Order: sequence, then C-alpha cells, then structure tokens
Amino acid sequence: MREFNLTDDYIELVKLLKLLRIAQTGGHAKIIVEDGEVIRNGETEYRKRAKLVKGDVIEVMGKTIKLV
Repeated sequence: MREFNLTDDYIELVKLLKLLRIAQTGGHAKIIVEDGEVIRNGETEYRKRAKLVKGDVIEVMGKTIKLV
C-alpha cells in the first residue's frame, strides 16, 4: 500500500490519478474512472471529480493508495 500525503482538505480523483502518474493525461484519468476501474473505500467510484479526503483508500490498476 502506498500513502499519499494530502496537504489540502481534499483532492479530486482525476487530479490524484494524474499526480501519481497512474493516468498519463486528464482525459486518460476520466476514462479510467468512467470504466469503473477505481474502487474507493470498497465501492466503485464513477465520479471523476469526487473529493477524496484523508483516510480514503483508493484501489486502481492493481495499486492501493491511502490518503494521509
């Protein structure tokens, strides 16, 4: 499990995917989310601009990220 240090109150899902280089572009990040490839706290997350907060656990493309 990888940890991501959240410095603000939240981060949008597509921004996180781009920052961690899971997605090459914003468009690619949107496709990953739309295709149901992101699990947030055990449930599929389809909202591209979902506000992720500390404590959230994201699973995507075989990677697990915890926001701290």
